[in-house]
Amino acid sequence: MNLFGVDLNALMSTEIVAGTSVSDILTVEFLAMLLGNVVAAILILIAGYIIGGWIKRRIRRVAERHETLDTTLFNFLGNLARYAVLVFAFLFVLNTFGIRTTSLVAVIGAAGLAVGLALQGTLSNIAAGVMIIFFRPIKTGDFVEVNGQMGTVKEVSLNFTELATIGNVQVIIPNSEVWGNTIVNYSSYPKRRAEWTFGVGYGSNLATAEKVIHDTIMADERSLTEPDEPFIKVNNLNDSSVDFLVRVWCTADDYFAYQADMKRAVKEALDNADVTIPFPTRTLVMEGDDRETAAAGRPGASSRRHDDGVRADEEITDEA
Repeated sequence: MNLFGVDLNALMSTEIVAGTSVSDILTVEFLAMLLGNVVAAILILIAGYIIGGWIKRRIRRVAERHETLDTTLFNFLGNLARYAVLVFAFLFVLNTFGIRTTSLVAVIGAAGLAVGLALQGTLSNIAAGVMIIFFRPIKTGDFVEVNGQMGTVKEVSLNFTELATIGNVQVIIPNSEVWGNTIVNYSSYPKRRAEWTFGVGYGSNLATAEKVIHDTIMADERSLTEPDEPFIKVNNLNDSSVDFLVRVWCTADDYFAYQADMKRAVKEALDNADVTIPFPTRTLVMEGDDRETAAAGRPGASSRRHDDGVRADEEITDEA
């Protein structure tokens, strides 16, 4: 039988693969089997997606229930378990259609080298992400400074680290730059040591100034005496002030507000105690004829000359 010049008998007897011809495929039994495989594949993928998500949530809840466990690590493990389930589901789908997965794995392995060379930057970020997650120099909720950026860690993924700045601006840093640079973690320890420099005048009573500073700071409940007592000592003799260096321990959570509050409290306490807080001044000494020049340059002198000139003009006008 010919159709549009095509021999249909020859076409139907054409062998496709492994002794299977076109006529073997176009049968009710084969189409039913194909439809069943498609439905089975869809059900397997849906089941894999649901099971993967359920396992991911269960792993994350383990960290949420125990404060001693690292949330970042368990988030990573949850994502890893989810992707593993999806990969197995995909392999089951391939088996359903009779595709040999061993051959597919071999092909993927052969292409892995080329993909790795093309994605060097991405793979370096993933490798750095694994190191960050397992060695945990930072974790979710820490206040850190990384690569010149300061903020709270929101997420550490395989590719990047997300920070939220003090102004709540999102900052995305590739993990290779995080792991390859200096990390300053302000939340690593539960206590921090606040530091201030307070200057008083040379004519002030240093003992009184030291007592005022000590009493003001230690009156705040956020000031701690452990692990060390407060350090309050004269540290520097400046041109116009005697500087006290002050170091006091506080909790890491209170650090920023505590440091700012104590600056104002000590300033007001020194004012109430009549302790002079100096500010930079400069004294100019004029000699000889420079005095007249300096006097002529004063605002008062200019006003007098201007007033005299006005009166002289008025006199001339009257005479006219």
